[in-house]
Amino acid sequence: MKDRLDRLKSIITKNNLDAIVISSVPNIIYLTGYSGFSYFEREAFLIITSRENFLLTDGRYSEAVSKVPGFNLLEISNSNSLDDVLKILSKKIKRIGLEEDDVTLSEGKRFKKYFKLHPAKDLVSLRTVKSEDEIKKIKIACRIGDETFSFILGKIKQGISEKEVAHQVEMFVKEKGADLSFPSIVAFGKNSSIPHYQTGNEKLRINNMVLLDFGVRVDNYCSDMTRTIFFGKADKKIKEIYNTVSTSQQLTIKQLNNLLIDKKTFEASFIDSIARNHIVKQGFPTIPHSLGHGVGIEVHEPPRLSPRSNEILKNGMVFSIEPGIYLPNIGGVRIEDLVFIRDNKIELLTHSPKDLIEI
Repeated sequence: MKDRLDRLKSIITKNNLDAIVISSVPNIIYLTGYSGFSYFEREAFLIITSRENFLLTDGRYSEAVSKVPGFNLLEISNSNSLDDVLKILSKKIKRIGLEEDDVTLSEGKRFKKYFKLHPAKDLVSLRTVKSEDEIKKIKIACRIGDETFSFILGKIKQGISEKEVAHQVEMFVKEKGADLSFPSIVAFGKNSSIPHYQTGNEKLRINNMVLLDFGVRVDNYCSDMTRTIFFGKADKKIKEIYNTVSTSQQLTIKQLNNLLIDKKTFEASFIDSIARNHIVKQGFPTIPHSLGHGVGIEVHEPPRLSPRSNEILKNGMVFSIEPGIYLPNIGGVRIEDLVFIRDNKIELLTHSPKDLIEI
């Protein structure tokens, strides 16, 4: 954690600030290792200066966070309100940076009473390059994801519902001592043409597409994978769709790897275009979503591989590559793997089979 705090302190210096206020739960986890705060309500702030680190929370969490090394606990209570704490801190802190994409308008106004506010730039870059410890956790999550997919193949049968499959995914993951990184997407038949379909009660029938998109969380770090299988005997059209998606992903990974080996500098949008252009050239609609996204503490984080992304892909980044074709009244195919850039080469983190599986 010290290395992470040191890098944050360099951002404080670079932006001529006295402190940065960390409010988003993923960044709090990243800097403290503590993951007990809710994503749905504000339960804590970190205030980081060049010399001191403060953790502001209430009595429900005081005992747990008192063990977080390197932080001074400032407990918020009825007799010691957030305003009281901010007023005291304002005696030695004047210019602060805020996570402008996370702080609410009312919170911003509150901080403005005591400090000069500035956007905290470059925070997004803190988590994009992963350490070996982070990679180790992501790899474990990916391994459990692969094991889950193998397990689920044995549960696919006529009459089972989407929700029943999703339940089986969750139970298997939890039996492995992990958690889901997001609610699983299980889409049968025509439902698979909806990229972010909400898993429902559709029952599996013969000659149905089965799209499975799920992730695992291990020690705060996520995996994300998608596989599409066919229940029955796939016809020529289905095979054409599947092979187009599969080839687009293979081409993308190959060209990305070649660019890295040659030490070329390129934007994420270029990688997105490789898969997108291949799919369109085969006569199918363009991908209706980004080709990929970073994965770490959050299942969606930078870098983003989209047509407009100017982010530079580099060593230490983990991200998904997930091309897809979605045809209403027919179904959809998506194949998603996580990759890691190490020593200017691509390392696949997802190892489940990608040939079309017919059950």
